[in-house]
Amino acid sequence: MWDDAFPSFLIGLREGLEAGLIVSVLVATLVRAGARSRLPQVWTGVLAAIALSMSFGAVLTFTAASLSTAAQEAFGGALSLVAVAFVTAMVFWMRRSARGLAGEIKEKVTEALAMGAGVLVLTSFLAVGREGLETALFLWTTARAANESAGPMTGAGVGLVLAALLCWGLYRRVLRINLTRFFTVTGAVLVVIAAGVLGYGLRDLQEGAVLPGGTAYAFDLSGSVDAGSWYSTLLQGVLNLTPTITWLQVAGYAGYLAVVMTLFVRGVRDVPGAGETVATTPSRPDGAPAALPAAPASARPRWLLPVAVVAVPALLAGLVVALAHPKPAAGETVAVSGTDCGRGFTAPEPGRQDFLMHNTGNQTSEVYLIDPSSNAVYGEIEGLAPGTTRDLVATVAGGTYAWRCVPADGRAATSKAVRVGGAVGAHAVVPVSERDLAAPLKAYRAYVDRGLATLVTQTRKLSGDIRAGHLVTARTDWLTAHRTYASLGAAYGTFEDFDQKIDGRPDGLPGGVHDKAFTGFLRIEYGLWHEEPAAGLRGVAQQLAEDCAGLRKAFPHQHFDPSDLPLRAHEIVENTLQFELTGDTDQGSGTGLATADANLAGTRELLAVLRPLLTTRAPRLLPTVDADIARLQKLLDSAHHGTGWTPVDRLDRAAKARLDGATGQLLEDLSPVPDLLEVRKSA
Repeated sequence: MWDDAFPSFLIGLREGLEAGLIVSVLVATLVRAGARSRLPQVWTGVLAAIALSMSFGAVLTFTAASLSTAAQEAFGGALSLVAVAFVTAMVFWMRRSARGLAGEIKEKVTEALAMGAGVLVLTSFLAVGREGLETALFLWTTARAANESAGPMTGAGVGLVLAALLCWGLYRRVLRINLTRFFTVTGAVLVVIAAGVLGYGLRDLQEGAVLPGGTAYAFDLSGSVDAGSWYSTLLQGVLNLTPTITWLQVAGYAGYLAVVMTLFVRGVRDVPGAGETVATTPSRPDGAPAALPAAPASARPRWLLPVAVVAVPALLAGLVVALAHPKPAAGETVAVSGTDCGRGFTAPEPGRQDFLMHNTGNQTSEVYLIDPSSNAVYGEIEGLAPGTTRDLVATVAGGTYAWRCVPADGRAATSKAVRVGGAVGAHAVVPVSERDLAAPLKAYRAYVDRGLATLVTQTRKLSGDIRAGHLVTARTDWLTAHRTYASLGAAYGTFEDFDQKIDGRPDGLPGGVHDKAFTGFLRIEYGLWHEEPAAGLRGVAQQLAEDCAGLRKAFPHQHFDPSDLPLRAHEIVENTLQFELTGDTDQGSGTGLATADANLAGTRELLAVLRPLLTTRAPRLLPTVDADIARLQKLLDSAHHGTGWTPVDRLDRAAKARLDGATGQLLEDLSPVPDLLEVRKSA
């Protein structure tokens, strides 16, 4: 978040200071001229400029949200280029104009005073409005690049507040700033930032299919660069430099930086070094201009103009958003039943459509809008009861569409296909059937069966250690066996009540760690690392060995739902973040990271069996996940020292933050897997 705040902070500070200086000069000039009654006209213009800027930001945000994914990329890329042009022009203009700003503004104010209230309002509006529009555009572009708005908005807010304080200090003559030097230094930094925005915009245009070369990478360091490290995050947030960059991005970044920075530095050499503070004191020194008459009183209420200048831009922005983001077209009513699926369906117009699905049959049905050639699903409704009508909203683009109705008896019916003209752009998911998951499930069951066989041997050895009183050896064998069990995480939902007996926590038990119902690995861990005598642990260890043997015997006959496999890929990592990395399950051994390492091994095994299905549905997902796993594995390895592991509570703050960040990133990147591999009856 905070790395994304810096560019916006710099823009907020520069643009805020630029606009604030102009307002300071306007106010100071009016005060010196004895025309305080005209100050509301200045503030009205400022208010109008702020309202226009915020409305412009709303239009950018909500009109982009109504576009397709490809169109959003193209729209964002185009506006990134516009933002670069604005920032570049602003940097050069302020470098050239900083020293003469006061005189220029005073001249305009004098002219405005002579021409009436409307011109004074317009002068302040135009002076502030330009900076506001540039700020809104740059903030929108930065927030889009960061995929979040909190950091950019916070940075801009801090910059604007600081700019306001600086302007107040200049106005009150309590501080002085060399404006030429200030705008020169910040201008050079902004040129570098703008180069990154340009590179990001070019990438957006490539992803939106506007520019070629989207797969022509100049370099791809995603496998060797830690994308979540502080230095990588800082480079991405401030300079928009990512581990993977195309040749077009490199050319745009390097070309812009070489040309613009050269011109900027050359121009700086031609500007005298002395700076100037532009605001003047509000007191009237000798020789001040004669007071100007106050504006004539008007019968119009004083509040009318300020309200109007805020309401008009807001209403116009609302109108633009409403027209650019229309509600889904009032769709046709489509019949749903096992014998009459899709009656009333005609070729829709491209865009967001609202289909009214009415179940005319006598069974509850699932309904899918599909591409009949691939069975890819564009939209779906589950559990549509007989006689009821529900909306199905889907984005329609160029392609072939049909309805598939699947009643409760499983006898699917498919409507006649229709063809929609135009460019292909609607997103569809190729469905997965239980048959598709049969081979991965078989492979994973074999992996679990092998793991359980190993677990039985290891827990018997652990029980023998404790029975013989060899507690030091028992600690080592406990960790070995517990890691084996932890690596089977995707099967926990199949283990029925065995999991609670084998690896249950004491949470919620009346007696806590001393409750008789607290058994299994964690109970033995508590005893081994709290100096309990072997005699008190023999029964618990023997029971653990028997439970593991019982689980191995029962597992081949237990039901393993194929749909559990895609869900577990996400849940194993989620549990790791929630329990192991918080130390919540630690009963004294300090081996939470060893368990996390075993969980990661289980996740890797699960992804291996799902890889063929994921590769065809999301080819870009697995390389990202593989890089996440490699990064997390490296961090876990750094906490492994011989046979020991660094306890979670002894990690320094930076190491803990890196570990949490890497696990969280893996969790986020795995989140699409359940949706991609959801079992749908339309397959």
